[in-house]
Amino acid sequence: MRQPSREPFRMRAVGASICLVAALTGCAGFGKCALSECSADAKISAEVRALFAQSPALQSPNSISVQTKRGEVYLRGLVSTPYQIAEAASVAAQAPGVTGVQNLLSVDNSR
Repeated sequence: MRQPSREPFRMRAVGASICLVAALTGCAGFGKCALSECSADAKISAEVRALFAQSPALQSPNSISVQTKRGEVYLRGLVSTPYQIAEAASVAAQAPGVTGVQNLLSVDNSR
């Protein structure tokens, strides 16, 4: 009896790895982007994270994920107060290259 090929599994694993790397570097997993777009998006995401690190209101215990796609910044995660939701959007919009901010943050009521 012939064994099924493991090649499709390997291809899926490689594809998943590429998507993970792209997401972690700032180029959101919303589809393909040109290399220059991905590097620009990664730079914007890094700049937003750096601005968050400089803002006392947005530091721990908040959990904010930043992804960028074609200059549009997507914020996801949990913060402690509604003020911090507005503050995160305001700070993210200040990063060079940002064309818009999609604020998908929520208040963590368990704290």
